[in-house]
Amino acid sequence: MNTVKKEASLLVQGYEVVIGFETHAQLATQSKIFSRAPTAFGAEPNTQACAVDLALPGTLPVMNRGAVEHAIRLGLALGSHIAEQSVFARKNYFYPDLPKGYQISQFEIPVVQGGEVSFFLGDEKKSVRLVRAHLEEDAGKSLHEEFHGMSGIDLNRAGTPLLEIVTEPDMRSSAEAVAYAKELHKIVTWIGICDGNMQEGSFRCDANVSVRKPGGELGTRREIKNLNSFKFMQQAIDYEVRWQIEQIEDGHAIQQATVLFDPDTGETRAMRTKEDAADYRYFPDPDLPPLVIARDWVEQVKASMPELPRQMAERLVRDYGLPEYDATTVTQSPAMAAYFEAAAKACGQAKLVSNWIMGEVSRRLNAEERDMADVPVSAAQLAALIARIADGTVSNNAAKQVMDALWSGEGSDVDAVIQAKGLKQMNDAGALEAIIDEVMAANAPMVEQFRAGKDKAFNALVGLVMKASKGKANPQQVNDLLRHKLQ
Repeated sequence: MNTVKKEASLLVQGYEVVIGFETHAQLATQSKIFSRAPTAFGAEPNTQACAVDLALPGTLPVMNRGAVEHAIRLGLALGSHIAEQSVFARKNYFYPDLPKGYQISQFEIPVVQGGEVSFFLGDEKKSVRLVRAHLEEDAGKSLHEEFHGMSGIDLNRAGTPLLEIVTEPDMRSSAEAVAYAKELHKIVTWIGICDGNMQEGSFRCDANVSVRKPGGELGTRREIKNLNSFKFMQQAIDYEVRWQIEQIEDGHAIQQATVLFDPDTGETRAMRTKEDAADYRYFPDPDLPPLVIARDWVEQVKASMPELPRQMAERLVRDYGLPEYDATTVTQSPAMAAYFEAAAKACGQAKLVSNWIMGEVSRRLNAEERDMADVPVSAAQLAALIARIADGTVSNNAAKQVMDALWSGEGSDVDAVIQAKGLKQMNDAGALEAIIDEVMAANAPMVEQFRAGKDKAFNALVGLVMKASKGKANPQQVNDLLRHKLQ
């Protein structure tokens, strides 16, 4: 493969990026989609594959009701049409880890049709349309690393239930694609149909990437397979876009292909030419009758659904006065949403709570590679800390020192930490005026500079007052009193 040129103009000038996604969400069922074999991750190879999974003669598939119910839940969550009758088909291809020589999937009539996923990209609200979500079985896995000159076959995953979620080509950048994937990941984990573990293969994304001149015909797409982290997803798409643009600029045609991303080199490389639907010779599976979903079953599932992230975000905007962006962010997971609401109810400072969760709390969790379920500071402790910020007891900087103590377990009571560390903010106007007078007297030239119109001198004076108070002065009071004295 040619080395990709790095000119910035080549990355954007004259080209529009077009991205569509196919996501395989492994459904959180105890058994496989057409057999009773277990689906637990990490078992010894070939210990969770039964006669049905091995395609032994005389075996017949039997539909897993739980997998269908998970598909219904997704359709309800995304505003999709849930087909009253859908059909299973055989998708024919040969891989060593596909014992039957075909995969049971859905083609012409999928169980979930249409719908959309809405999300924020920065402050901008975006929406991606869905084509379909269909039920299918997973294949096994080929193992190469442990065998010299040979490959091993592990059929534990064969027959694991998947829901393949397919979008329209609505995304126009790698950042938008990652934001979509994160939102979909949030939804499938929120409603409990998938554990979302990307490292274990429970949530696998394929990105269909092409480029074109704005307004022109869609370009030839290349499919980047099995992206198992959001970081690699963005890197892979960015590289693929650069590569395709370079090929076109050099006069080469893009060939439809399936490619893999190598995180060590940061490059995509072709794995095989990309098949079309006709190559798979789909036909209805004769061993499975049409899947019929009664309306009352859909209503029963609907009644069991949790409050969805977008519904909760709307409620947080309405009941707590949060900006829409904040409400969407704090509903990233059920754990974060519950943490926010508990803290906001306890202290009555919803906006401050969301600021701290999106800022200080998330920063610390990310640095330690922990998730919200493992946050070491309880919602009650955060609420107590924010209450002390709101009533002026501590400044924001001092509050971060209190958070340090709470986070490390050095202290558990907010007021006790403030007292022990001497972090209480100085709010006494008389004491502050005395410090300001001393600073002004000792820095008369700076005072004159401000009065002559040099605004930077004011910030310098504020800094000197804060230093004189050992950082304990209330910054807002200092600003107000100093401005009054400088008039």
